[in-house]
Amino acid sequence: MSMKLKREDGVGETPGNDGGLVRQAHKLTIDLSTPSRAIYWIDLTLTATAAWGGLALTATTHSLAAGLVAGLVGLLALYRGLSFIHEISHLRPKDVPGFRLGWNLLFGVPLMTPSMMYEGVHNLHHAKQRFGTARDPEYLPLERYSAFKLALFTAISLLAPLGVILRSGILIPLSFVFPGVRRLVKTKLSALVINPDFVREDNDKTRPDWLAQELGCWLWCWGVAAATVAGFVPVRVVLTWFALFSLATFVNQLRTLVAHYWHNDGEMMSFEDQFLDSVNVPPPAMLPFLWAPVGLRYHALHHLLPRLPYHNLGKAHARLSAQLAATSPYHRVEEKGLFVALAKLFRRAGVSTSPLAVKADAIERQSA
Repeated sequence: MSMKLKREDGVGETPGNDGGLVRQAHKLTIDLSTPSRAIYWIDLTLTATAAWGGLALTATTHSLAAGLVAGLVGLLALYRGLSFIHEISHLRPKDVPGFRLGWNLLFGVPLMTPSMMYEGVHNLHHAKQRFGTARDPEYLPLERYSAFKLALFTAISLLAPLGVILRSGILIPLSFVFPGVRRLVKTKLSALVINPDFVREDNDKTRPDWLAQELGCWLWCWGVAAATVAGFVPVRVVLTWFALFSLATFVNQLRTLVAHYWHNDGEMMSFEDQFLDSVNVPPPAMLPFLWAPVGLRYHALHHLLPRLPYHNLGKAHARLSAQLAATSPYHRVEEKGLFVALAKLFRRAGVSTSPLAVKADAIERQSA
């Protein structure tokens, strides 16, 4: 009888085929598992400055060239700032004290996308018994989607700002009056997911900090609306916020399309198969620094070692690439860039993938 060792974030490590790669990777990177508080805070502060400074300049300048440059900087910084929600879902409070609060004040509440919408949800994506199944909040068999359905899946992300406005400005206040609305908000509208069938557990014991985040988003939404109506906040500022936020979520949706190979169709997978379904886009490609920020370019490595902080993933990848055997599964999950990976996904779109085809694809990637 084999003994299973329970890992953090719900990932089960089984000695033998499943656990071998994990143990090797953990042994080679054990010294990289401590988050640097200074890096987290400096990165967040600079990112927030660029995001809101870029938005402000875009919304006020009369120069087209300056507006375009500031808009691009604001867009990329806003997207980077949003991406920290992924790190927060893995950080323990003692790792970087106050970081969750700081992020919510700088990004979570102003974008009405507080950390509670990802905490306790993203971690389920890492659970070995859930990954790739109908109980996974962040997995769909996208490889089996038609090209049109993939395009629609991507385009719908442009409506994210409208969604958070409706949730924060209308549904949250109503939820405190009508129990049915409260139940809907808590189970279906309080989780950042791609699986539309995912239902968050309805726990009546709401955490005080999560309640504070919801109240903050509600008051922010109403406050900005009132200030805009009163003329204190120019409409152009609100429209610029909407546009940059919309584009940021669109870029994130493109990144999501290439975060996995999306081979699975609801069946439970071994840990190695889960890893092989995930994607790294490492150097020498440079653009992933922009479209997969805060370590998201090393998505497969993150699934292998979810406790590694984002600022050490590059070091860990270089070390594993150099020291793991050429036959290791670790070398089978690399893509060269966003458009290359997107093109592969759209070529596979709608094609039924048998287990043999999946295995053949893995062999092809290994030989490449």
